[in-house]
Amino acid sequence: MKITLVRDIEKDSKAFDQKQVLVAGWVKSVRANGSVGFIDFTDGTCFKGLQIVFEPTLKNFDVIEKLNTGSSISCKGAFVLTPENRQPYELRATEVEVISATDAEYPLQKKRHSVEFLRDMAYLRPRTNTFQAVFRIRSVAAMAIHTYFQEHGFLYVHTPLITCTDCEGSDQMFKVTTLDFNNLPKTEDGKVDFSKDLFGKQAFITGSGQLHGEAFALAFNKIYTFGPTFRTENSNTKIHANEFWMIEPEMAFCDLEGLMDTEEEMLKFVVGYVLEKCPNELAFCDKFISGGLLDKLNKLVSSDFKRVSHHNCIDILKKANKKWEFEPSYDEDIAKEHEKYLTEYFGGPVFITDWPKDIKAYYMKLNPDGKTVAAVDLIVPEAGELMGGSQREEDYNKLAERMNQMGVDRTNIEWYLNLRKFGGCVHSGFGMGFERLIIYLTGMENIRDVIPFPRTPNNCLYWFKENEYEKYSFFYSFD
Repeated sequence: MKITLVRDIEKDSKAFDQKQVLVAGWVKSVRANGSVGFIDFTDGTCFKGLQIVFEPTLKNFDVIEKLNTGSSISCKGAFVLTPENRQPYELRATEVEVISATDAEYPLQKKRHSVEFLRDMAYLRPRTNTFQAVFRIRSVAAMAIHTYFQEHGFLYVHTPLITCTDCEGSDQMFKVTTLDFNNLPKTEDGKVDFSKDLFGKQAFITGSGQLHGEAFALAFNKIYTFGPTFRTENSNTKIHANEFWMIEPEMAFCDLEGLMDTEEEMLKFVVGYVLEKCPNELAFCDKFISGGLLDKLNKLVSSDFKRVSHHNCIDILKKANKKWEFEPSYDEDIAKEHEKYLTEYFGGPVFITDWPKDIKAYYMKLNPDGKTVAAVDLIVPEAGELMGGSQREEDYNKLAERMNQMGVDRTNIEWYLNLRKFGGCVHSGFGMGFERLIIYLTGMENIRDVIPFPRTPNNCLYWFKENEYEKYSFFYSFD
């Protein structure tokens, strides 16, 4: 008999009424009183589970009633609609096969566990309701991003993960080498001789696909990258990880205003898509993770995003009747407390434009005032900065001058400059950290809880707590 998926039952339960079905999956809990038993069952194909009813007529009833959470089973039986009961349908078992029973040391039980507790067993936490909801939303959000860009004429580009050129700077990048650390080749002045390495020069794992994306945008008009990104920041904050995913569109013949139009349209599309496709998951998150989540998301979709210059934002902050931990400055970045105030002041998302040139990257277009650049950050209520972008400098001489001023090594980046000589044009792009979007969509507070296996300082494991190492004889490492 072919296995029936709970997802298919959920889509059209009436089609299965009174039919014999076979399901395979895992036990979430078992309740039994000697005369009847109930299995809370999931096969992982949808957020909702299935109730299986079993009776003493089963030859292995005494085994089934003692099954622990997490055990894998298959079950044959009659599917029955039960609209009069709390459960709209159930499977009445005629045969239950135990595929693999968990023992008493199985760490997940039918109770609420803290995210901190679950973080210490990342390989098991996908089995919980919380992370079932989070990672289903993550999957759907990824599909929404691809759908938006594909429907709007963007080319999907796979920019290189190994590079000698990155807009973030080599100090934030992981080094890649095939050299023998115990026998490093040296130059005459005692430095490592990277000419002997695989690529003939020092190489890194990318921190951004932007520069290569720009090259494709100047051939295909509109492109986007969506893939893993790596930063060496030794940070243990709730919003930083060493491996994460980035969405980076680049658009030719697009200025800063056009860029903001795309950012707003894309974000509203993605949020609306998730609201439509994940009602059960979002309802769970709203109830158990972040109260008011659904109201927040629905409000964003219907909001008009404000557009305010950095200078005007500082004016507003300085006039506010508040005691700031960090005093607002016309020459500096905007702190988290400032972002929160501004989204409350404007009653929704805010594009902050025209930032001081000295705190932004070399590739951003210099404004006519010579003091600011055509850069933009999008801040949203309760989350702060969600996207950052700019109109790129299309003038060869101005870009070269900015690179010289900021001490940018042109050795491996001359090709990027040449794009300005060989048919360059006005173009713009932005970056959005995918995990920050998932934090916003789910209400989770820590980036470690929206990445399947987070990579942060001192963490590269399917890990147990240190005091659990003696209990278990093994652990899996990605080292």
